[in-house]
Amino acid sequence: MSFASRYLPILSWAPGYQRSDLRSDLGAGLTVGAMLVPQAMAYALLAGLPPEVGLYAATVPVIIYAFFGTSRQLAVGPVAIVSLLTASALAPLVEEGTAGYIGAAALLALMVGIIHIVLGVGRLGFLVNFLSHSVLVGFTAAAALIIGFSQVKHLLGISLERKDHFYETVIAVGENLADAHAVTVIIGLGSLAVLFTLKRLVPQIPAALVVVVGSILAVELLRLEREGVSVVGDIPDSLPAFGLPDFDGSMISNLATTALVITLVGFMESIAVAKVYARRHRYDIDANRELIGLGAANVAAGLFGGYPVTGGFSRTAVNDTAGARTPMASLITAAIVLMTIAFFTPLLSSLPNAALGAIIIMAVIGLIDVKEMRHIIAVKKSDLIGLGVAFGATLVLGIELGIGVAVVASMLVVFARMSSPHVATLGHVKGTTSYRNVERFPEVQMVEGMTIVRIDAALSFANAASTKRILLAYADAIESTPRTLLLDASGINDLDATGAEMLSEVMPDLEDRGVALHLTDIKGPVRDVLHRAGIWEQLEGRIHASTHDAVKAIIELRSAPGDQRRSGIDEGLGEAWAENGLLDA
Repeated sequence: MSFASRYLPILSWAPGYQRSDLRSDLGAGLTVGAMLVPQAMAYALLAGLPPEVGLYAATVPVIIYAFFGTSRQLAVGPVAIVSLLTASALAPLVEEGTAGYIGAAALLALMVGIIHIVLGVGRLGFLVNFLSHSVLVGFTAAAALIIGFSQVKHLLGISLERKDHFYETVIAVGENLADAHAVTVIIGLGSLAVLFTLKRLVPQIPAALVVVVGSILAVELLRLEREGVSVVGDIPDSLPAFGLPDFDGSMISNLATTALVITLVGFMESIAVAKVYARRHRYDIDANRELIGLGAANVAAGLFGGYPVTGGFSRTAVNDTAGARTPMASLITAAIVLMTIAFFTPLLSSLPNAALGAIIIMAVIGLIDVKEMRHIIAVKKSDLIGLGVAFGATLVLGIELGIGVAVVASMLVVFARMSSPHVATLGHVKGTTSYRNVERFPEVQMVEGMTIVRIDAALSFANAASTKRILLAYADAIESTPRTLLLDASGINDLDATGAEMLSEVMPDLEDRGVALHLTDIKGPVRDVLHRAGIWEQLEGRIHASTHDAVKAIIELRSAPGDQRRSGIDEGLGEAWAENGLLDA
C-alpha cells in the first residue's frame, strides 16, 4: 500500500473500481439516501437545530468520509445519541433557534473532528477502550429512553421546556398530558404504527420515507396545519456553503468535555459496526485511520454548517443489505441528499413534527438491547456493575455526568479485580508432568510438604498487599516437611516496583516460618525486574524452568540447575540487555 493510499483510502479502491459494483452501490446509495433525508431532519430536531442543518450534516461529511474512511459499508451522518449530546451541551449555553446556537453546533463538530484527528495521528485509538462494552450498552439504553421521552412532546402536540434530567421530562409530560392535541396524537401514533409494521413485515421498504410522504399528503389534503398541527415550515434550498464558525474562547472551553464525550461515544459506535461488516466481507479496519476519516468528516460538518456526525448502526445495516460494496454508495447517498436540498425542500415544509418524532422514537427503540444485556450478565456478572451504573447515572445525572460516573465505576471494578488476583492451588496429574487447579481437577494428587500456588495476574501496586497475605496464609497451612511454597509464575506477565518490594518483604517472613520459597516458569519481563531488584540472586538455587522440574528437585533435596541458560531458566545475556529492554520474551 502506497503512502498516499494509506492516508487517502479512496486511492486504493477508486482507480480499480469495477463497473459490476456500480449497480449494487447505486441501489444501496439510493436506499440509504431515501432513509437519510427524513432521519437527518429528525435528528436535527432532536439536537435543537433547524432541519436543514441535519441535511447539511448528511452531505459534505458523507463525501469526505468516503475519501478518508476505511470501511466500505459504514453509513456516516447524524445519529440519535450524538444529536442528544449536542442538545444537552448547547441548551445551557445558547438560546435554541438562534444563529449563535447553529454556530455553536458547527464549532462543536469542528472540535470533535480535531480530537478525532489528533487521536488518529497519535495512534491513540486505544483510549476508547476506557469506555467498556458493558458501560456503552447501559449508557446507550439510558440515552435511548431520554431521546424517546424528549420526542413525546411532538407526538402529543404539547409545548415543553427542555429539561436537564430525565425524571423532570417524565413529570412535565405527565403534567401536560391533558393538553395533548388530538389530531397530532393521531399522526404520531399512526406514524409509529406504519414504521413498526413496515419494519416487521416489509423491511426492504424505507419506512421513514413512507411516513414522511404519507404525513405530508395528510397535512396538505386535510389542511391539518389550520387545525393546529405543528409542521417543519420553510426549509432553505441553499446548498451547504463553506464558513468558519465563531471561535469564541469561552464557548470552546464550555464545549471541550462534550466534544471529548462525543468523540469517544461516536467512535465506539462507529468502529463497532464497521468491524462487524469488515469481518463479514473479509477486509481489515484500521482504528487509527478510522479516527482520521471520522475526524475529517466532522471537520467538514463544522465548516459546512452541520453538526457532529458518526457512523450509524441502522443505516449501515441497510447500506449492507441493499448491496453496498464500496464507498461509492456513500457518494451516491450524499448526491441524493444534495438533490433533495436543491429541488425538493419546498415539498417538505408541510412535514409534521409528530412524524419526525415518531421516526426518532422508532430509531432509538433498537438501542435498548435487552438481549445484549442478558448476554453480558451471563458472560460476566461483575460487568453488570458498569452497565447498571451507566444506565442509572445517565438517567439521574444526565448524559455527560452519567457517562463520566460510569467510566469511573467500570475502572474501579477493574482495579477491584486486580486487587484480588485469581489464585489456584495446583496438584499433579498422575502419569504426566502436568499440574492443574485442584478445584477444577479434584482427581489430581497433592505433593506432601509442599504447596504449589499459581497467581494469574500481574504483581503490581494494586494487588501487592493482598498477594502477600495470600502467600503467607498458604505458608502457614503447610504442616509436613519439607515445608515448601512453590510459586508457579506462568500466570504473572508483569511485575512493578511495588510487586518486587513485596517479594523482598515476604521472603524473610517465610524463612521465619521455616518455609522455603521456590519460583518456576518465570516470564522474560518478570525475570528482568527480578534481576534489577536483586531478588534473582537471593533465590539462587530455588528458580526452576518448570513446575515438574521444581517438584523433583525439592523432593530430591537438590538445588535448581546452575547452568540457567542451558536449562531454560534465564537467558544469561547480561544485565545491560535487560536494562535496554531487549529481553521481552
